[in-house]
Amino acid sequence: MYNTIMNNLKIKIEIDPGAKDPEITIRCSEVSEEVARIQKMLSESAQGTSQIIFHKEDSEYFLPLDSILFFETDGGRIRAHTADDEFEAKYKLYELEEKLPFHFLRISKSTILNTHKVYSINKNLAGASKVEFYGTYKTVYCSRNYYKALKEILMPHEEN
Repeated sequence: MYNTIMNNLKIKIEIDPGAKDPEITIRCSEVSEEVARIQKMLSESAQGTSQIIFHKEDSEYFLPLDSILFFETDGGRIRAHTADDEFEAKYKLYELEEKLPFHFLRISKSTILNTHKVYSINKNLAGASKVEFYGTYKTVYCSRNYYKALKEILMPHEEN
């Protein structure tokens, strides 16, 4: 048996020579956002993330998800933004939320962002906080309701 403790998260590995397939059990008092993220991350790791086809005019594009800064709704369409371009994704925002890797996070009713690309947050206590990305002028706004979840993903070991 191997034991590790990380930030109040105990990780145990038990060796069972009779086990046919690996099994992961998460034991918790409730399903918190952190536990749900861990479950999603494990599921994605086991299954691999599905490919998303992007569209622009009459062409289809197969972009790495890591090149996407954010997704936003725009007049009933979903726009995927890279640092210097934008494409259409033929999904609903809630469908993307389920399909995307764990480091993509909804930050408002109309936006999901790639937390790996966040450069800065200009916090606004009265309203939405401005989020900037590495290497581009593009920005989005994180609503007050989603700010804490964004900070927890960006800085999981610090007080918000």
